[in-house]
Amino acid sequence: MTITYEGTLVADLSFPEAPRWHANSLWFSDFFLKKVYRAEPNGNVQVIADVPNQPSGLGWLPQGDLLVVSMLDRKVLRVSGNGISTHADLSGLVSSPCNDMTVDAYGVAYVGNFGFDRHRGETQKATNLIRVDVDGTSSVAADGLLFPNGGALSDDGRFMYLAESFGNQVLIFAVSADGQLHDRKVFYHAAGFFPDGLCLDSRQCVWAADPISKHLVHLSPKGKVLRTVPLPDGRLPIACAVGGHENNKLFVASNTGLGPSMAQQRDGRIEMFSIA
Repeated sequence: MTITYEGTLVADLSFPEAPRWHANSLWFSDFFLKKVYRAEPNGNVQVIADVPNQPSGLGWLPQGDLLVVSMLDRKVLRVSGNGISTHADLSGLVSSPCNDMTVDAYGVAYVGNFGFDRHRGETQKATNLIRVDVDGTSSVAADGLLFPNGGALSDDGRFMYLAESFGNQVLIFAVSADGQLHDRKVFYHAAGFFPDGLCLDSRQCVWAADPISKHLVHLSPKGKVLRTVPLPDGRLPIACAVGGHENNKLFVASNTGLGPSMAQQRDGRIEMFSIA
């Protein structure tokens, strides 16, 4: 595989997150601009939804409605032709901001959360991954996790990969026919590795964005490092998505820093690579 940097698709963002290729466009959230966007391949950008409590993870129900994580009030919102409604309220299951989300082909969502507020000096602690069924019913899918973050499902839906940011690893779960997660294993672990968002490519290899090392880490289906890829100008990769009309583009949400201080800046971008 070769990977070639093609430039910036979208600039002048605050903190882009959760890129997803869907319906021939790239969709993503911006934490601090509090909006969900859709970007066409030519760079035209449309606001899809305003989310006052900060949007993060994105996904779709089978009939096409968009699901959006609303971080600060710990909800999953549903965006439809009738407007925005609450799909699930997770505040009874988690006590910290929610973040990324993985949604399967049947509309079952898996939502991570911080577990603690490091920006306020809280002590690090383990937390859980929440499952949200199509009807909005919520339950704990997995626990004992240190900052469950970006996730991705294999093409056949049988496995889910999950970034455990403060565990310095990517986990892999088997997914049963009814959406239950089981047989948790470490897919890749390394000291100093802090995976944030991740995705799978057409070869079922994992791309993990590590903003601390300032590299994308490309992992084989067996969890071996194939390559590490830096961004231009030492930028931090936050999350990534494979897409494009021929599924040969890697889109990377990037920034120059982390945390609430980025709300005062417009350094966020969506970068684009070709992969072949």
